[in-house]
Amino acid sequence: MIQLFKIAFRDLLRNKRRSFFSALALGLGLGVLLLMAAFVNGEMRGALENTLRFESGHLQVRVADYNAAKTSLAWKDLVENPTELAAKIASLPPVLAATPRLFASGIVTAGNESRGVRIIGIDPASSANEMYRQSLLRGEFLSADDRSGILIGLALAEKLNLKVGDSLTLLANTASGEIVQQPFSVRGIFSTGISGYDRATVFLPLAKAQTLVGTENHASIIFILLHDKEQAETVQSALTGSQYQAVTWREMNALLTQTEQMAGGFMVIFYLIVLGITATVITNTLIMSVFERTREIGILSAIGMKSGRILSMFLAESFLLGIGGILLGYLIGGAMVWYYTTYGFYIGNMGMTGILIQDTIYTSLNLSDAVTLSIVALIVTLLAGLYPSLLAARMEPADALRGK
Repeated sequence: MIQLFKIAFRDLLRNKRRSFFSALALGLGLGVLLLMAAFVNGEMRGALENTLRFESGHLQVRVADYNAAKTSLAWKDLVENPTELAAKIASLPPVLAATPRLFASGIVTAGNESRGVRIIGIDPASSANEMYRQSLLRGEFLSADDRSGILIGLALAEKLNLKVGDSLTLLANTASGEIVQQPFSVRGIFSTGISGYDRATVFLPLAKAQTLVGTENHASIIFILLHDKEQAETVQSALTGSQYQAVTWREMNALLTQTEQMAGGFMVIFYLIVLGITATVITNTLIMSVFERTREIGILSAIGMKSGRILSMFLAESFLLGIGGILLGYLIGGAMVWYYTTYGFYIGNMGMTGILIQDTIYTSLNLSDAVTLSIVALIVTLLAGLYPSLLAARMEPADALRGK
């Protein structure tokens, strides 16, 4: 076997340039696939993390017929005594934080500009809102007793040309169906890195939001973060039996899961196309090698080399090309993945409803993806070399010696 690979390696060196560019074609294809796998994984992982942190949490407690697509302020759609309920939930060992949140629809106006926004009332002291505190760029965070301060996103501030300390007017729908308006001062400007979210979201202290829309002592949901998101179903079972329902992050993010599965299906097709192109290069290289060595193959057959060994010799060349291409692919793909893991890939605002994708995607390559792609690339290379190998093995010695 070792002798066979020595012969195959020597044969590849007969035309170093052609062999190198054949391996390079496979390397480029594998490098692109490694980058795409890392991009999709980074995008989906980032979208899930952002959605859990900013939107759904690991669990939500809400009324049984709650509709997340509607911002209802009717008392029958709200959680009563949310602060007390959140404190009870927070006492459970798996729970990291539990806090009430109130959602309302509104319009922010400043000068001649206006923008529709989602108003979120939060408890500023809760650790569940720490990610908003960390995303603060300018100004200061809200306090629970702030009655005139509002927190706005960077994209909204740029849209309305607002700075910290500037005044704006907030119009909001109330529980009674009326529209109220009130002036607020920009207390701080935050940036989550998701421009669509930052442009459409403002924050008020929970007590002020409740007073503004007329829902005193009520909230839309109890937002829950866990130490381990895999314990969501366990906590859900512990909360079963109350007048409210507990919904896990998997149930709330079905769209994200479906999108990830669909992206995976498209990526498989993309992988096959790229590897198919590189397989054509390998096949052409080995076919040219067979035609150039027709007389040599005839001599080997005439002195007793069996067709199976000739077949193995050309498959060994294909294998070595595959190994060389995979190594080049690791160098090329590894460099690209490192760059985009470090500096990110700017895509702008995707504007996908229900999925919080950051404006800059940071790639993340799994070891399992790298190994799987390498194995598939090697298998495709061997399959690409099968036809030229069979072509050489089936040559008749007399015809091969005559160069036919």
